[in-house]
Amino acid sequence: MESLKLFQLNLMLMLSGICAILAFFVYITNSLSKKRRIFLINMELSAMVLLIFDRFAYLFRGDTSVLGFYMVRISNFLVFFLTLVIIYSFNTYLIDLLTNDAGLAFVPKKLSISKYIIFIGLFLIVVSQFTGLYYTFDSTNHYVRSPGFVICYIIPLLVLFLQLSVVLQYRKKLGRGMYTALVLFSILPMAASIAQLFLYGLSLINITLVGMVLLLYIFSLLDMNKRVARANKLEIDILKEEQMQIQLLFEQTASALVNAIDAKDKYTHGHSRRVAKYSIDIAKLAGFDENTQHEVYFAALLHDVGKIGIPDNIINKEGKLTDEEFATIKTHPVIGEQILSNINQSKYLSVGAHYHHERYDGRGYPDGLKGEEIPIIARIIAVADAYDAMTSKRSYREPIPQNIVREELVKGMGTQFDPYFAQLMIHLVDLDSEYQMKENIKSVEFNQSVEYSEYYGEYFSGIWINEYMSHIHFTCTSPHDAKSDDEVNTLILFDSLDNRIHKNDSKEKQTAYYEYGLIGLDGNCKMSGIRKHICNYTDKHHSSEHQSSTDYDICAVRLKDHLLLTIDSIYEKYEYTIALPDKTRYTYLGMVGNNTSISDITISRETEAISDTYIPRIIEEISFINVPDGDIPNIQIDGWRTVTSESVPISDGLKITFDALSLPT
Repeated sequence: MESLKLFQLNLMLMLSGICAILAFFVYITNSLSKKRRIFLINMELSAMVLLIFDRFAYLFRGDTSVLGFYMVRISNFLVFFLTLVIIYSFNTYLIDLLTNDAGLAFVPKKLSISKYIIFIGLFLIVVSQFTGLYYTFDSTNHYVRSPGFVICYIIPLLVLFLQLSVVLQYRKKLGRGMYTALVLFSILPMAASIAQLFLYGLSLINITLVGMVLLLYIFSLLDMNKRVARANKLEIDILKEEQMQIQLLFEQTASALVNAIDAKDKYTHGHSRRVAKYSIDIAKLAGFDENTQHEVYFAALLHDVGKIGIPDNIINKEGKLTDEEFATIKTHPVIGEQILSNINQSKYLSVGAHYHHERYDGRGYPDGLKGEEIPIIARIIAVADAYDAMTSKRSYREPIPQNIVREELVKGMGTQFDPYFAQLMIHLVDLDSEYQMKENIKSVEFNQSVEYSEYYGEYFSGIWINEYMSHIHFTCTSPHDAKSDDEVNTLILFDSLDNRIHKNDSKEKQTAYYEYGLIGLDGNCKMSGIRKHICNYTDKHHSSEHQSSTDYDICAVRLKDHLLLTIDSIYEKYEYTIALPDKTRYTYLGMVGNNTSISDITISRETEAISDTYIPRIIEEISFINVPDGDIPNIQIDGWRTVTSESVPISDGLKITFDALSLPT
């Protein structure tokens, strides 16, 4: 305590300077409200003056000069008076905090009572100067406590207690940091007041109160920074939401235009969306950034918007167009550019509409641009547009088989198409092993429930059987009086360019349809397009009489030229090992039937390929290269880029000769 007495005057001087600096910072802190800044400035300046005059009270006590006489009395009066002023400022600060930040619609009664108690305390301090209620001075000009001195302690203690009770009552409405500062502001001065009753000669109350004023500013600033950060985050979230709404509105507007195009042209339903999908896939392969991909997608989505201005009778004409009608059709890029050019924020939209019929060799329309004169977006759309045109149904033809489409893309490289983007489209075609990138012509899919009224009456999209095990479950329902073998549901193994079953129809030759054979759910099979098969049968003897509805589990997997197929029910299990003609053809699994139905169909495929020894080989692999080798070993290529020859170094005068044989398929 003696050390504190020795250094407290220097501590007061340091704290008063800090209060002055903080008062300036409060003044320039825009994150605080004007009203709250006034309260804090008032507390900081009051604390500064309080410490200065408390220091003067110690410096001039015992000084019997005229200056000492007045300085001791003025200093002690201001110390007592400003202590209550600081507590009053804290009271008003607390009211503002609770009514504005905490959302109270009223001023707590305890804080209103506190104001009146403080006014009484200020009045008693003035009275004490004339009556000696709190203190007097002896002949040596020293401060002496009076019997009523305890009153000057009770008043601030009572106010601080009331303020603390209010803080505790509304703690859930306050931030953690601010709540801590308010509690400390109330508790520590109370503790200092009690301590100072017994430690005469120390200014514990004043130093503690000033310290709490400093702490209150710091926590107020931290709390406000959190509020500003939350407000900024909220503002950013609102801006993001607005951007999302604007983007949504843009997408909905674009969709509305696309729907308007589709409504006019019955032969190109979904064309724009497919072209947009293929275009963004090309842009991704080309390594374009996300923003450019976005531009490519929407430019492609709206590339045919000019068709809105073309008469319906020309767009939907089933026969060949006349020269005049075709000239009218060729105006749709210009019309599209006129429609979209007014969208100033998205100039790229009109680029796709205007130039998507330009050709890389300069023979396109409407401007006859050549090569890289054509904007990149338009060069991408041109490839995607041509691809979808070939893979969609038209009034005069079905979708073109995938291998023919690929050939046309290759032929068009450098003439109709930008070679680079055509190459990327060809890569997408090669990845599309099941030929899914085409117009979705409405047909019966294997995963739909269906009733058969006629054998081969419903043609299915087949399930591709590859090295990843496929699992199929369904319920088969047949009439009780079924007698004909044709009334049994039958699995069909086949290959076709459009992965659909064709039987005695015009598409059979066009799609290179090939049928391996039929396997009935009862185990009967008719295999005409394979080399060999073996069947393992298990009789489960669960029932002597078959029910009308039976659950079946089908498992199918293929490894090179061998296929394993299992048909499992509660009655029996058939396991077929089938040697296919070669490794080159695909294998699809479909179903046909008569006077029966299938339902509750589920299909899944395992994510790991089977091992090379999973299917036991039942016949030797067909090879067309069992002939003498040349300088490098012979190779047999059964699928796209499945095998490569050995490489040889290039030297001057190098000449290579070889024999080539196209496989039967």
